[in-house]
Amino acid sequence: MSYFLQRSQCFIVGLFTLLGVFYGSPRADAADSVVLKYRFLRETVSVPELTTFAETGELSSSLRAYLRMAGREPEELRRTLTQEVQVDPILLYRVLNSAPGELLLDRVSQVIHTPTNRANRQSLRAALVSSALPDGNITLIETLQNYPTPEVHVEGERLVEVVRNINRVLGRLPDIRL
Repeated sequence: MSYFLQRSQCFIVGLFTLLGVFYGSPRADAADSVVLKYRFLRETVSVPELTTFAETGELSSSLRAYLRMAGREPEELRRTLTQEVQVDPILLYRVLNSAPGELLLDRVSQVIHTPTNRANRQSLRAALVSSALPDGNITLIETLQNYPTPEVHVEGERLVEVVRNINRVLGRLPDIRL
Protein backbone atom coordinates (compact mmCIF):
# COMPACT_ATOMS: atom_id res chain seq x y z
CA MET A 1 0.00 0.00 0.00
CA SER A 2 1.42 3.39 -0.95
CA TYR A 3 2.36 5.97 1.62
CA PHE A 4 -0.21 8.41 0.23
CA LEU A 5 -3.02 5.84 0.44
CA GLN A 6 -2.12 4.98 4.04
CA ARG A 7 -2.05 8.66 5.00
CA SER A 8 -5.40 9.25 3.28
CA GLN A 9 -7.01 6.35 5.10
CA CYS A 10 -5.62 7.55 8.44
CA PHE A 11 -6.93 11.04 7.73
CA ILE A 12 -10.42 9.77 6.85
CA VAL A 13 -10.60 7.49 9.90
CA GLY A 14 -9.38 10.33 12.11
CA LEU A 15 -11.86 12.75 10.59
CA PHE A 16 -14.79 10.38 11.12
CA THR A 17 -13.65 9.70 14.68
CA LEU A 18 -13.39 13.40 15.43
CA LEU A 19 -16.74 14.12 13.79
CA GLY A 20 -18.31 11.22 15.68
CA VAL A 21 -17.11 12.63 19.00
CA PHE A 22 -18.47 16.09 18.24
CA TYR A 23 -21.54 15.03 16.31
CA GLY A 24 -22.47 12.14 18.57
CA SER A 25 -22.56 14.30 21.68
CA PRO A 26 -25.34 16.77 22.41
CA ARG A 27 -24.78 20.18 20.82
CA ALA A 28 -24.38 22.79 23.50
CA ASP A 29 -23.25 25.37 20.96
CA ALA A 30 -25.99 25.07 18.33
CA ALA A 31 -28.16 28.05 17.42
CA ASP A 32 -31.08 28.75 19.73
CA SER A 33 -32.57 31.58 17.72
CA VAL A 34 -32.65 33.07 14.24
CA VAL A 35 -32.89 36.80 13.67
CA LEU A 36 -34.89 37.20 10.46
CA LYS A 37 -34.38 40.53 8.69
CA TYR A 38 -36.51 41.65 5.79
CA ARG A 39 -36.20 45.25 4.65
CA PHE A 40 -37.00 47.29 7.78
CA LEU A 41 -38.45 44.32 9.68
CA ARG A 42 -36.53 42.28 12.23
CA GLU A 43 -37.90 39.33 14.19
CA THR A 44 -36.18 36.85 16.49
CA VAL A 45 -37.59 33.34 16.10
CA SER A 46 -36.51 30.30 18.07
CA VAL A 47 -34.97 27.43 16.13
CA PRO A 48 -37.54 24.98 17.60
CA GLU A 49 -40.32 27.31 16.38
CA LEU A 50 -38.86 27.30 12.85
CA THR A 51 -38.34 23.53 13.03
CA THR A 52 -41.98 22.95 13.99
CA PHE A 53 -43.08 25.14 11.10
CA ALA A 54 -40.75 23.35 8.66
CA GLU A 55 -41.91 19.89 9.77
CA THR A 56 -45.64 20.48 10.27
CA GLY A 57 -46.54 23.76 8.58
CA GLU A 58 -47.83 25.04 11.93
CA LEU A 59 -47.04 28.76 12.28
CA SER A 60 -46.49 30.49 15.60
CA SER A 61 -48.37 33.76 16.00
CA SER A 62 -45.15 35.81 15.89
CA LEU A 63 -43.90 34.11 12.72
CA ARG A 64 -47.34 34.48 11.11
CA ALA A 65 -47.36 38.22 11.92
CA TYR A 66 -43.80 38.65 10.64
CA LEU A 67 -44.56 36.92 7.32
CA ARG A 68 -47.75 38.97 6.91
CA MET A 69 -45.86 42.26 7.49
CA ALA A 70 -43.11 41.14 5.11
CA GLY A 71 -45.69 40.25 2.47
CA ARG A 72 -44.30 36.72 2.16
CA GLU A 73 -46.17 33.45 1.81
CA PRO A 74 -45.61 30.88 4.57
CA GLU A 75 -45.31 28.06 2.02
CA GLU A 76 -42.43 29.85 0.28
CA LEU A 77 -40.51 29.97 3.56
CA ARG A 78 -41.39 26.36 4.34
CA ARG A 79 -40.14 25.18 0.91
CA THR A 80 -36.95 27.17 1.39
CA LEU A 81 -36.38 25.65 4.85
CA THR A 82 -36.99 22.04 3.77
CA GLN A 83 -35.59 21.83 0.24
CA GLU A 84 -33.06 18.97 0.26
CA VAL A 85 -29.78 18.74 -1.58
CA GLN A 86 -27.94 15.42 -1.64
CA VAL A 87 -24.20 15.74 -1.15
CA ASP A 88 -21.33 13.53 -0.04
CA PRO A 89 -20.16 14.95 3.33
CA ILE A 90 -16.45 14.28 2.71
CA LEU A 91 -16.58 15.85 -0.73
CA LEU A 92 -18.47 18.81 0.72
CA TYR A 93 -15.81 19.23 3.41
CA ARG A 94 -13.06 19.18 0.78
CA VAL A 95 -14.85 21.62 -1.52
CA LEU A 96 -15.65 24.08 1.28
CA ASN A 97 -11.97 24.07 2.27
CA SER A 98 -10.84 24.97 -1.25
CA ALA A 99 -10.52 28.49 -2.68
CA PRO A 100 -13.78 28.27 -4.69
CA GLY A 101 -15.56 26.83 -1.64
CA GLU A 102 -14.36 29.67 0.55
CA LEU A 103 -15.61 32.14 -2.05
CA LEU A 104 -19.02 30.43 -1.95
CA LEU A 105 -19.02 30.56 1.86
CA ASP A 106 -18.15 34.27 1.80
CA ARG A 107 -21.05 35.01 -0.55
CA VAL A 108 -23.55 32.98 1.43
CA SER A 109 -22.28 34.57 4.66
CA GLN A 110 -23.60 37.89 3.41
CA VAL A 111 -27.08 36.40 3.90
CA ILE A 112 -26.60 33.86 6.73
CA HIS A 113 -24.11 35.11 9.31
CA THR A 114 -23.06 35.42 12.92
CA PRO A 115 -24.40 38.32 15.02
CA THR A 116 -20.96 39.98 14.98
CA ASN A 117 -20.21 39.20 11.33
CA ARG A 118 -17.00 37.48 12.45
CA ALA A 119 -15.96 33.90 11.65
CA ASN A 120 -18.86 33.64 9.20
CA ARG A 121 -17.00 31.35 6.82
CA GLN A 122 -16.01 28.91 9.55
CA SER A 123 -19.46 28.92 11.17
CA LEU A 124 -21.27 28.30 7.90
CA ARG A 125 -18.82 25.56 6.88
CA ALA A 126 -19.35 23.78 10.21
CA ALA A 127 -23.14 24.05 9.92
CA LEU A 128 -23.23 22.73 6.34
CA VAL A 129 -20.90 19.80 6.98
CA SER A 130 -22.73 18.90 10.22
CA SER A 131 -26.00 18.96 8.30
CA ALA A 132 -24.67 16.64 5.60
CA LEU A 133 -23.08 14.09 7.94
CA PRO A 134 -25.97 11.94 9.15
CA ASP A 135 -27.75 11.32 5.85
CA GLY A 136 -25.90 13.00 2.98
CA ASN A 137 -28.61 15.67 2.70
CA ILE A 138 -28.59 19.36 3.52
CA THR A 139 -31.59 21.57 4.21
CA LEU A 140 -31.66 25.15 5.38
CA ILE A 141 -33.47 24.20 8.60
CA GLU A 142 -30.73 21.65 9.42
CA THR A 143 -28.08 24.26 8.66
CA LEU A 144 -29.75 26.70 11.06
CA GLN A 145 -30.08 23.94 13.69
CA ASN A 146 -26.36 23.17 13.37
CA TYR A 147 -25.10 26.76 13.22
CA PRO A 148 -22.41 26.95 15.92
CA THR A 149 -23.42 30.25 17.55
CA PRO A 150 -26.36 30.83 19.91
CA GLU A 151 -27.89 33.22 17.39
CA VAL A 152 -27.76 33.32 13.59
CA HIS A 153 -28.80 36.27 11.44
CA VAL A 154 -30.61 35.77 8.13
CA GLU A 155 -31.07 38.52 5.56
CA GLY A 156 -34.48 37.46 4.28
CA GLU A 157 -34.62 39.53 1.09
CA ARG A 158 -31.85 37.50 -0.52
CA LEU A 159 -32.46 34.16 1.20
CA VAL A 160 -34.48 32.38 -1.51
CA GLU A 161 -31.99 33.42 -4.20
CA VAL A 162 -28.99 32.29 -2.15
CA VAL A 163 -30.56 28.94 -1.22
CA ARG A 164 -31.33 28.35 -4.90
CA ASN A 165 -27.70 29.13 -5.82
CA ILE A 166 -26.33 26.88 -3.05
CA ASN A 167 -28.55 24.03 -4.20
CA ARG A 168 -27.37 24.49 -7.78
CA VAL A 169 -23.68 24.47 -6.77
CA LEU A 170 -24.00 21.59 -4.28
CA GLY A 171 -26.05 19.60 -6.78
CA ARG A 172 -23.06 19.69 -9.12
CA LEU A 173 -20.51 18.52 -6.53
CA PRO A 174 -20.23 14.95 -7.86
CA ASP A 175 -18.89 16.49 -11.09
CA ILE A 176 -16.19 18.48 -9.30
CA ARG A 177 -12.72 16.95 -9.04
CA LEU A 178 -10.27 18.29 -6.45
